[in-house]
Amino acid sequence: MDLFSVVVRTLFFYFFITIAYRMMGKREVGQLGIIDLIVSILIAELVAISIEKTNEPMYLVIVPISILVILEIGLAYFSLKNRNARKFFEGKPSLIISQGKVHYHEMIRQRYSLDDLLIALRQKEIKDISDVEYAFLETNGKLSIFKYNPFKIKTSYPMPLIIDGSIEKNTLKHINKNEEWLERVLQNKKLNLKDIFYAFYKNKKIYIIKKSRD
Repeated sequence: MDLFSVVVRTLFFYFFITIAYRMMGKREVGQLGIIDLIVSILIAELVAISIEKTNEPMYLVIVPISILVILEIGLAYFSLKNRNARKFFEGKPSLIISQGKVHYHEMIRQRYSLDDLLIALRQKEIKDISDVEYAFLETNGKLSIFKYNPFKIKTSYPMPLIIDGSIEKNTLKHINKNEEWLERVLQNKKLNLKDIFYAFYKNKKIYIIKKSRD
């Protein structure tokens, strides 16, 4: 194997991949979603093959990597415009703990074990599950934790009802409401679903942020 060729290819792909990730807008590994992770693995495999096979031209690797980067950017843009596509490609957060109660069925559905939960709590320096009021398993696999206040007074977490004109059915189910109820609320406020950027439910009230018309 030509040592000089290996060094040149390694340096070239270092800068090439750095530019590619800058284009994809990823600042750290912890921000990678499922699609991003797949693209990263494929890019790593392609680069490894190119460095090992110095007798093959580099464009055979540059072209597929460029296609993957363009595909990832295209999917990211499409997901921004289409919430259903975003849910499909990125998933959505899961409520693991609500007002101190652990949702074991949701943990099973997400294949998130009790050991995983305890490890996440220890990393946040939390000794007891009973100290946690809310915990969300984010789409990147991290656990977002909200502790009880010092007096353990229960609070209401702002639960998303509408995001970018799309109804969050899980929230409706959680608060024992249905879409007909939500439609009546919007009619009373003389609002259309498509005009709402974000609406959340807290303390039995709905708070609405309308889309900007600028």
